[in-house]
Amino acid sequence: MIKVSSQPLRAKGGETVVYPVRQRKSKAPTCPDRQVSSYLKEAFALGDFSGKVDEKLVFYLPAASPGKGGGKPVRILAVGLGKEDPDRELFRKVGGEIARAVAKLKVGKLRIRMLEDPGFSLAENAKALTEGLILGTYRFDRHKKIKKGEEPKRIREIIIHSSRAQTLRAAVFQGKTAAVAVCSARDMANEPGNFLTPGDFARMGRELAEKHGLACKVFEKAAMKKMGMGGIVAVNQGSAQPPKMVVLEYRSTGRAAPTLLLVGKGLTFDSGGISLKPGSGMEDMKYDMCGGAAVMAVMQAIGELKPDGINVVGIVPATENLPGPEALKPGDVITLYNGKTVEVINTDAEGRLILADALAYGVDKFKPAAVVDIATLTGAVIIGLGHHRTGLLGNDDKLAEKLLAIGDSCGEPSWRLPLGEEYEKQLKSEIADLKNIGGRPAGTITGACFLKEFVGDIPWAHLDIAGTAWNYTKKSYIPKGPSGVGVRTLIELVMNWK
Repeated sequence: MIKVSSQPLRAKGGETVVYPVRQRKSKAPTCPDRQVSSYLKEAFALGDFSGKVDEKLVFYLPAASPGKGGGKPVRILAVGLGKEDPDRELFRKVGGEIARAVAKLKVGKLRIRMLEDPGFSLAENAKALTEGLILGTYRFDRHKKIKKGEEPKRIREIIIHSSRAQTLRAAVFQGKTAAVAVCSARDMANEPGNFLTPGDFARMGRELAEKHGLACKVFEKAAMKKMGMGGIVAVNQGSAQPPKMVVLEYRSTGRAAPTLLLVGKGLTFDSGGISLKPGSGMEDMKYDMCGGAAVMAVMQAIGELKPDGINVVGIVPATENLPGPEALKPGDVITLYNGKTVEVINTDAEGRLILADALAYGVDKFKPAAVVDIATLTGAVIIGLGHHRTGLLGNDDKLAEKLLAIGDSCGEPSWRLPLGEEYEKQLKSEIADLKNIGGRPAGTITGACFLKEFVGDIPWAHLDIAGTAWNYTKKSYIPKGPSGVGVRTLIELVMNWK
C-alpha cells in the first residue's frame, strides 16, 4: 500500500524514514528536519556524505514520539539527488535505490519526506519515485520453496509526506497503477511455458474484463480458421496447446472518442518450429510473449485509470511454436486474414505471422485512429541497438515522435529505424505475395516492412523489444530477467492522447 499524507512526519520507534536530499556547492545537504540536518552536516564534515547521486547514508535517531515502538530508535536513510535539477528518471532510480536498501534492512513500513523544491515538478517526480519504489521491490519467487522463518520481509506500507499532498495524490496513484501493471507483465514473462499457456492468456483476459468493466472476446482455433487467420493457425500446427486470440476493449464516456489499437505478440514458447533454435539458451524463449504481456498489463492499468476521450483495444494472439508432426514447414504457403499469401522461408520468423493476422483483424474491425504493436520480433535489433534501446519503426512521423518523447520521459528510450521500398523488395516471393523473411541484412527493418503490409494507411508504429524485454540496461528498478518494458510508455501514450 502506498499513500500520501499532509501530516507532519513523526516517526514511531522502529520505523524507517527516507529523506531525498540535494547536493549543495561546498555546503552540507539539508532537509526539513533540523535534527536530521545536523547529522548530515556532521557526515559532510567527515567526507562521508555530500548528497551526490547514488550516495546513501544510514543512521539512527530516538523516536519522535517517546514510548511508541518499545523505545526503539528511528532508522534514517538519506539519499543523494546530486546538484542538478532532478528529472523523472533520477527519481525513478532513487526509488529503486531506496527499495533495494530497505530490502536489505528488512523494512516493513517506510515513510518518505518528499523533497519540495521550486526547481522541478513535484507531482511528476513523486509519480516517478512511486514507480521506482514499486518496481525496485519486485521479486519473483513463486516456484521456490521457502523455509519457515526465512520468508523475505517485504514493504507492506509506504507513506509519502508532503505539505502539498493534495497535489501529489493523483500523480502517485498513476505511478502506482503503472508500476503494478509492469510487475504483472514481469510475472507473466517469468512464468515458464508450462505455467503460462495461450489458455492462460485467455483466462487472464476474462478476469481483467470482469474486474475492470472491459469487454473481452476470445477467439478459438475453429473461429480463427473460419475467419482466414492462416498465420496464427499455421504457427500453432506443431503444438498440442490450442491457440487463442484475446481481444480486450476499453470504452470511454466520450461518444466520438478515437480508438487506439494495441497488439502484442503472445508466443508463450518459441522453439523456432521446424527451423529449430540452438538448444543453448532456448529456455529464455518463454519470454517471447513479452509484447503480449505488455498489452495485457496496459489494459489492466487503463481499466483502473479510466481515461476519458479515448477508446483502447488490446489484442494478443497467443500460441506456442513447436516442431510437432503437423508443424508448419519451410516452403509452405499460407493465407493471412487480409488475403495476402506468404511463403514461409523460416518457421522461426513466426511472430510476424501471428501479428499480421491480429493487426489486419483489428484494423478491419475497429477502424482505429492509430495502431501500435509491440513484440520481441527480431534478434537483429539486439545487434543494432544492444539491450539499451527499443527499435521503433512506423509509417507516421507524428506518432513516432510522440512515442520517442514519451519513451525518453519514461526511461524506456527507443531509436527510430527507416522503412522504404528498397527494404520491401527483400520480401518479394516468386510464388506468393510475400516471403516471411528478407534475409540477414536489415532484419529488424524487413520484419517491420512485413507488418506494414497489414495495417494499410492507418498511422502505425512498431516497437521491437527483443533487446529490451530482458537483459535490459542495468538500473536500480529493473531486475534480472524480464523488464516489463513498453508498459509505462504505452500507458503514457493513452493518458496523453490528444
